[in-house]
Amino acid sequence: MPGMLYEDRERAESFGSDADRYDRIRPSYPAALVADLLADTSGDVLDVGCGTGIAGALFAAAGRTVLGVEPDARMARLARDRGLTVEVASFERWEPGERRFGLLVSGQAWHWVDPVAGAAKAAGALSEGGRVGLFWNCVRLAPDVRETLAEAYRAHEPQLERTTHMLGNADERLELTRAGLLAAGRFAPPELRSWSWTRPATAAAWREQLETHSDHRQLPAARREALLAAVGEAIERRGGAIEIGYETELVTALRFSDAAR
Repeated sequence: MPGMLYEDRERAESFGSDADRYDRIRPSYPAALVADLLADTSGDVLDVGCGTGIAGALFAAAGRTVLGVEPDARMARLARDRGLTVEVASFERWEPGERRFGLLVSGQAWHWVDPVAGAAKAAGALSEGGRVGLFWNCVRLAPDVRETLAEAYRAHEPQLERTTHMLGNADERLELTRAGLLAAGRFAPPELRSWSWTRPATAAAWREQLETHSDHRQLPAARREALLAAVGEAIERRGGAIEIGYETELVTALRFSDAAR
C-alpha cells in the first residue's frame, strides 16, 4: 500500500517529543467501549501502540493484566508510570514468542501499523477465539462550531482544512483496518461499533490538543503558531470555549480457531 500513513515512520514516532503534553491533554475512551471488549473475552490484554497508557490503564483498572507495545521509549516511560508493562518496538517487529492474549486493543494508533501485516501479527498473538478491538476518537463538530474553526484553517492552512481529522474530515482508517483483518484470513467478519459523547474545550485546551496531532506538528513552527493563534481567537469570540463532539469508532473481530481454518 504505497503512500500510506503508517509508512511515514518519522511522523509515526514523533509523539514522544511532547509526551507529557500528550498524556495530559488527549481524551480517554468511553467506559462502555471497555465493557464491550471485556464482555466476551478473558486472559491478558495486548495494547498495540500503547502510547502513554491512556487506553491500557482502563483495561488494567478493570482487572486485566496489560502488556503494551510502543515504538517510542519516551511514551513508554509514561505508560510504565501508569503501572503498565511495556515493550519498546514497532508492532510489525515485535515478537510475542509463546505468549498469547485474549484481547488485543489499539487506541488511536492502528493507522500507524501496516493494516495487512499488523492483522497477521495480531492473529498470531491472540488465543483461539480471542478478540481484536481497534478504536479511535473521531471528532464530530456541530456545523456552526466547525465553520468557526474552519475559517481559521482556510485563512492559514487551507489544505489542512480539507484533510485534518480535527475538523471531522472523513478518512479511510476504518475501511483499511477492516480490509486488513479480512485479508489475514484468520478473523470472523469485522464489526463496527460506536459511542457518541462530548466534552468542553477552552481555547487554550483545544490549542494544546491540536499541538499533539501529527498533521499540525509537522507544520513549520511559524505557520503552526499562526494557525493555532487564529483558532484560539476564533474560540474566544465564541465565549472562550466550545463543545467537542466525539464518535469513538471501534473495529472488532474474533479470531477463528485454528481448526476452523
